[in-house]
Amino acid sequence: MFRLNLITRKLPAYKAISAMATTTSSSPSGPIELAIRSKLVSSLQPAALVIHNDSYQHRHHAPMRAQGGGSGETHFSLEIVSDEFEGKTTMQRHRMIYSILSEELNQGLHALSLKTKTRAETSTEAASA
Repeated sequence: MFRLNLITRKLPAYKAISAMATTTSSSPSGPIELAIRSKLVSSLQPAALVIHNDSYQHRHHAPMRAQGGGSGETHFSLEIVSDEFEGKTTMQRHRMIYSILSEELNQGLHALSLKTKTRAETSTEAASA
């Protein structure tokens, strides 16, 4: 039912990260996912951005049943590598993202799972692996 579309490019010092990956149904990305991608790219200029639509995993929840049992866009997992996170705590990074996506959160986006890193953090992880 869902497939993984990968667009991979070589990224310096952390080549294992997919630059733009999105889990979608067989149809194109929905309007919420497109808005998330657009806003995060313009605001954070990420070196890597991975977006997974996890809404199908919550199709049994009442809000999802109201949207057609998993075809909605309410739950997303995001992995973002951006130098805009430099010097910020995890909480500050998450608040940045919530602020950027406040409109979507007010219009039905229900849950975000966030992994936020800087290029330096991914380089350190790659070196220690």
